[in-house]
Amino acid sequence: MTAQDTFISHLVELRDRLLRAILAVVAVFLCLFYWAKDLYALLAKPLLAALPAGGQMIATDVVGVFLVPVKVAFLVSFVVALPYVLYQVWAFVAPGLYVHEKRLVLPLVVASSLLFLAGMAFAYFLVFPMVFQFMAGIAPEGVAWMTDIDKYLSFVLTTFIAFGVTFEVPVVVIVLVRAGIISIEKLKEIRPYVIVGAFVVGAIFTPPDVISQVMLAVPLWLLYELGIVLAPFVGRSTVPGSGEVDKELKQTEAGQK
Repeated sequence: MTAQDTFISHLVELRDRLLRAILAVVAVFLCLFYWAKDLYALLAKPLLAALPAGGQMIATDVVGVFLVPVKVAFLVSFVVALPYVLYQVWAFVAPGLYVHEKRLVLPLVVASSLLFLAGMAFAYFLVFPMVFQFMAGIAPEGVAWMTDIDKYLSFVLTTFIAFGVTFEVPVVVIVLVRAGIISIEKLKEIRPYVIVGAFVVGAIFTPPDVISQVMLAVPLWLLYELGIVLAPFVGRSTVPGSGEVDKELKQTEAGQK
């Protein structure tokens, strides 16, 4: 088989994996479409609970009452189908990995998914109620505090992404140590700069209130410390030319013969 044939076969496999992932998301979406309004009501529950008596959300776009719940249903569908999507990614890249890389990548992929979902849950159950109660408390007298449903969805997505990425810090730290890019000693040395950076990130990616900034910065710092604690158990990665990789190469060549 020529190099061109190999490249084309990889493209065909990539296409098939992508189609399977997309079809999985679409299938889940079709199942959840009927409950799109209920899913949006669940997403809006933290804000609705904080609104003053008689307060409600508004829709300023003519088709917003239809499109926004549909967007929520699609996003929930992607989250539900995420394990299958990640499996397709794993199945595509796994044949090109060494055995020791496979042992590391799969747990990291699973841990990354769970941590991202944990970040979203942290934002939904802890951050949103405190932020919305704070906003409701500082609203000037006589001002009806309401929000457009589309703008609320944008705010929620931004916050979910910010906290989801923040919860990935332990995985990033472990990968950097494993790849030999940075040492654990260096990570401890730059700790003060990381703490300052955490509060800067909190100020940039959260609403302009102290509560949400602190609730992003503190977990970011603590998760950085968790990464430092877990990194020694993973150890530094072996590089080409090392005994483990050479052994695997010999085993592969022997199998091909």
